[in-house]
Amino acid sequence: MLKLIIGLKGSGKTKHLIAMVNQAVDDSRGAVICIERSDKLRFDIKYQCRLISSDHYAIYDAQSLYGFVAGIYASNHDITDVFIDSALRITGDDIASFDKCLDELAKFSDDNGINIVITSTIAEENATETMKKYI
Repeated sequence: MLKLIIGLKGSGKTKHLIAMVNQAVDDSRGAVICIERSDKLRFDIKYQCRLISSDHYAIYDAQSLYGFVAGIYASNHDITDVFIDSALRITGDDIASFDKCLDELAKFSDDNGINIVITSTIAEENATETMKKYI
């Protein structure tokens, strides 16, 4: 299952994501991963979650983000949940590529039985049809 959380800056997306990550850590019988651009969530996320900085691994476009998620899962099939904060920004704000990445990640999620939750800063009225499928 893929879930997309969108809204403008300051709308509470990251706070909601933090709560979801920490709940997943409590509920999961496997590994929980959180990908963000920096390490600003370091003190908010429970230590049992693997917090990864996308900048540290040079993830700057949608194709790299998808490949990174697939690669992480390939190395650890115990992953149950993947959270990605500010994914549209990670992908260089390329909406067309981001939409394609969403569809690819949704299929990957369904095929492998993992939950993927993504936040992105975009106004709801500007969401594409692809984005609306996952809200």
